[in-house]
Amino acid sequence: MEVRPANPRELEVWDDLVVTPGGGHVYQSMAWARHRAATGWRPHHLVAVDGSAVLALERRWPLVGGGSAYLPRGPIPAGDAPAMARRLESFSGWLAGHGIDVIASDAEVEAVSGYPGLIDAAGFHPIEEIQPSRHKLAIALGHGADEPAVLAGISKATRQRIRAAERAGTVVTRHDRSRGAESGPGEGFAAPGEDSGLAIDRFYDLLLETGERRHFAFGPRAAFVAWWRAALAAGWLVLLAARTAEGEPLAGLLLYRHGGRLSTVHSGDHAPSRRDHPGALHLLRWRAIQLAIREGCAEMDLGGVDVPGARRPPVEGEPMYGLYEHKRSFGASWVELTGAHEWAVRPRRYALGRLLSGGARLLGRVRR
Repeated sequence: MEVRPANPRELEVWDDLVVTPGGGHVYQSMAWARHRAATGWRPHHLVAVDGSAVLALERRWPLVGGGSAYLPRGPIPAGDAPAMARRLESFSGWLAGHGIDVIASDAEVEAVSGYPGLIDAAGFHPIEEIQPSRHKLAIALGHGADEPAVLAGISKATRQRIRAAERAGTVVTRHDRSRGAESGPGEGFAAPGEDSGLAIDRFYDLLLETGERRHFAFGPRAAFVAWWRAALAAGWLVLLAARTAEGEPLAGLLLYRHGGRLSTVHSGDHAPSRRDHPGALHLLRWRAIQLAIREGCAEMDLGGVDVPGARRPPVEGEPMYGLYEHKRSFGASWVELTGAHEWAVRPRRYALGRLLSGGARLLGRVRR
């Protein structure tokens, strides 16, 4: 299938091709391309003859020529599994023909579709995940979903925590610059009383605190905060922040708006709030579900809970089991996805390029 770089008219409506359609993803957006370009990646906006499109991010190897490419959450799911596999082959073929030695893709395609076997046959093989999780827990909303019916599907204990947080006067602030937010935050939400950029910076601090408690590391502040601010400005990001009626911060929830769904990206809470206000995070998740229903989303994606070495539902006694049960209590179901795959076009130059790139990064750290 013929593939070519997008023309100026297609670039003007790029997000309409890869973010807003069903299955679209914010990591295929112009905002993400600009953000990654600022950190040394070269974006390729590619269009196939069937009208599909993909953002590919290229990194060149030092000294030897060639490079690697990553299709972040792309190509986006559209059509049946054979059609999706043909698109991946076509886009990858274009990249291979332009000097790329290895192509990675982690499109969010359900494993039951048959897609994994098709791309394996085309030369792709599974690799460790590029994003934190491979699979996800999601609530199917569908057309005409209503809040009372969805609330009824939530476990009794979780509903009680939501109601307790509401009775305690917990305030949920909505930081959102989408067109739908222009008329106000909506019932159950408060308008921001501060600059959203400052709120995003504070949310990063909350994630650092949560990471120390749960024993996971988080990346550099500058890169994350810059991206979140850009995504907020583009309308792809929503930050929900919970506080007491007196203004004490309790918890936060970061969401992406894309592809007919809201997707949970990060969540965090202050340790004392778990004891003194145990329903704060439950209320935040319910407010996110309410927002998804009001926007007519087909799905509320609660994010993943699988970890390296255990790409499956956690079992009792494992660190992620509590989060798994927490998300399931909202009526979410486990969704098995294809996961990350790569095609090594030129294995020898790929191996040499990786070696040289690793050496260059090490030398850079030593010089600093």
